[in-house]
Amino acid sequence: MNKTKSFSISKKIIGEAYKRVKANKGAAGVDNESLEDFEENLENNLYKIWNRMSSGSYFPPPVRTVEIKKDETRKRKLGIPTVADRIAQMMVKIYLEPSIEPHFHSDSYGYRPGKSAIQAVGKARELCWQNDWVLDLDIMGFFDNLDHEITMMLLRKHTECKWIILYIERWLKAPAQQKDGTLVERTKGTSQGGVISPLLANLYLHYAFDKWMQENYPTISFERYADDIIVHCQSEKQAYWIKARITERLAEFKLELHPKKTNIVYCKDGKRKGNYKNEKFDFLGFEFRPRKAKSKYGNFFLGFNPAVSKVAIKRMYQKIRDWRLQKQTSRTLEEIARHINPVVSGWLNYYGKYYKSALYPIVNHLNRKLVKWAIQKYKRMKGSQRRATKWLNRIKRKEPNLFAQW
Repeated sequence: MNKTKSFSISKKIIGEAYKRVKANKGAAGVDNESLEDFEENLENNLYKIWNRMSSGSYFPPPVRTVEIKKDETRKRKLGIPTVADRIAQMMVKIYLEPSIEPHFHSDSYGYRPGKSAIQAVGKARELCWQNDWVLDLDIMGFFDNLDHEITMMLLRKHTECKWIILYIERWLKAPAQQKDGTLVERTKGTSQGGVISPLLANLYLHYAFDKWMQENYPTISFERYADDIIVHCQSEKQAYWIKARITERLAEFKLELHPKKTNIVYCKDGKRKGNYKNEKFDFLGFEFRPRKAKSKYGNFFLGFNPAVSKVAIKRMYQKIRDWRLQKQTSRTLEEIARHINPVVSGWLNYYGKYYKSALYPIVNHLNRKLVKWAIQKYKRMKGSQRRATKWLNRIKRKEPNLFAQW
């Protein structure tokens, strides 16, 4: 460490930050510099970041704004920092996270070490069996509306480190660059896509929601993944009551519940009688609703369970269309497998955890695409779906692990 610098920041930390950013990959920011470009002068580029941060002269560049499809009607704005800025943010995260993480609630699952989305889904499934009702919360534009002043106040509860406070404040205020190049000043919100944003989001909602629920309503269970929150209730009356309390609480943190997308849901199963308007909800890519299930004794019953959601299925079909497999005739079967397997394995490992049979249509669709590829590639199979199917089945028997869906 250098005694002449304003801040004592270990040089070792920047190497670790770079490795983590590299592992996460990601697109270029406003400077169009990719990870590969950054690595061409790696040592010098890392030194520049460390030097500027240590002297207090590091100012984050604008964040590149891109839009991705959230669902059928909505788009989500992502803010993509430059590679250098992601490394700078990762340095702060490495220092800050260990001091904040132990304070977080055990049922907060988003972007935390040792926690995952599938754990949150499993917890929701378990608690839906124990409670008849669910309050499915939708916070309007959470990442866009996170209050800067409140965020900085909460941050100071956990650190007195001046350089961490300084740079987080600068990141919160860094302008967003639109597609046409115009800069938009930010007076609230944190860029969804920034390295430090998930940690700040968890800190904010820990105080706005988790800790408050734990202290005031300890008998009401919930699970939260970033800003996706499910609250479990004993009765419809309790669900309406706690919704009103949560609405008041979030208003104190300058947040609002979406009036149409926040729903009270009846967790109907074979033992719970009556019919209600809402008997299903989506959470982290799964649709929870009444479904036929089989007991360990072989008996069928109606349970309230998760399976891959219609929205997630639609995204998978779109991804398969984007691959245009039947047009990839210049590739070998092995090359196609290497190209699609990482994505398909991810689908099967995640969505196959509960009600795996809901994925069969996707698997069959993907295999039909491979049949079409074989028909296009090989003259001897031209126009014969039967011949192409038999050929692929022979390969499947010989190499059952070639494709993830096999």
